[in-house]
Amino acid sequence: MGSEMFGRREFLRAVGSAGLMAGVPALAEMSAMDPARVLHEIAEPGQDADSAPKHSIKFAVCGMSHDHIYGMVGAIQRGGGVLVAAYGAEPDKLAAFKKRFPDVKIVSSEDAILDDPSIQLVLSSTIPDQRAPLGVRAMKKGKDYLSDKPGATSLEQIDEIRKTIAATKRIYGILYSERFEVKAAVKAGELVQAGAIGRVIQTINIAPHQIVQHGKDPYAGGSGGRPDWFWDAARYGGILTDIGSHQVDQFLYYTGSKQAEVVASQVANVNHPQKPKFEDFGDMMLRGDHGFGYVRLDWFTPDGLGTWGDGRLFILGTGGYIEVRKYIDVAKSKQGNNLYIVDKDSQRYIDCNNVPLPFGPQFVSDIVNRTHTAQDQTQCLLAAELVVRAQMKAQHVTLKS
Repeated sequence: MGSEMFGRREFLRAVGSAGLMAGVPALAEMSAMDPARVLHEIAEPGQDADSAPKHSIKFAVCGMSHDHIYGMVGAIQRGGGVLVAAYGAEPDKLAAFKKRFPDVKIVSSEDAILDDPSIQLVLSSTIPDQRAPLGVRAMKKGKDYLSDKPGATSLEQIDEIRKTIAATKRIYGILYSERFEVKAAVKAGELVQAGAIGRVIQTINIAPHQIVQHGKDPYAGGSGGRPDWFWDAARYGGILTDIGSHQVDQFLYYTGSKQAEVVASQVANVNHPQKPKFEDFGDMMLRGDHGFGYVRLDWFTPDGLGTWGDGRLFILGTGGYIEVRKYIDVAKSKQGNNLYIVDKDSQRYIDCNNVPLPFGPQFVSDIVNRTHTAQDQTQCLLAAELVVRAQMKAQHVTLKS
């Protein structure tokens, strides 16, 4: 064995890198790549990236169980929203919120917010199974509502949301942040809408997450540990309903599907036997009237990555494809918002960190003008319905150790 290994080493030294690549077709092809067809660019920020908000509304936070609330508040503030009140049931979450927003008025109950006629919009990241009932109450009080994902955990809740929207004409938004608050995902949408890769056929979403996060952001979802409800699928909706809602929203949006069904789904608790109600792996296959979708979800991001998840989005079109590396470019750069696009003419890398995030200003404008520019209301709730159906349909799989 030793002499065999020595012979291989000598051979590699003898042929050198040029000879080796000539003997391996794939490597030879890479070495012959036309540099004129490989483009690198930095996306422009847009003419109105630094312009002042066009509108102003008063909004309040009613429940802050998940730290996504900070991104939600930031989005509405970028749109001209003024945070005037907050309520939180968990003392630790409330203390962190007060530290971040020391000037906000803290009230003692949900009703103190819902009964205040000056408040136009209510934001909530309360425990997932409580979000829809709170949103229904807010709409019946004449307020618009923006929920963290998932925006509902049962078909009955979604039914009630739809009935209340029809009766009150209020807006029930769900902030699917992996599309709305990721600049590269926004850029991907612009390219798709412009026809850059032809007709979209399929999306593939790879969405790993991390239970205990060790990043620098003190407001990240798992930076302070996980509460009891996090481990109970009945409270958070299950892995497909919870983190899968981001991905199904993207499937509907990028394919342009108005109708869709769950072809197959499965969930498992692979590595957390001490938490029997938890699901740490899940995937699903979707079929829409304009395209196909596949989603994989897990809670297995290793500490070595340096961020909470290596989220990837692949968009296949008839004339090309896009890959979005949302939060990191593994082993190359810690920078997120990386977009790769290939078409008949070239391979392009686009740094999307200058791209503006339009959701907040658009959502505030929708509240003022009674429009649905930021988020299509029907598509928003279809995504919520599909993940609940995927969860209901899922096979519960037990892997052999």
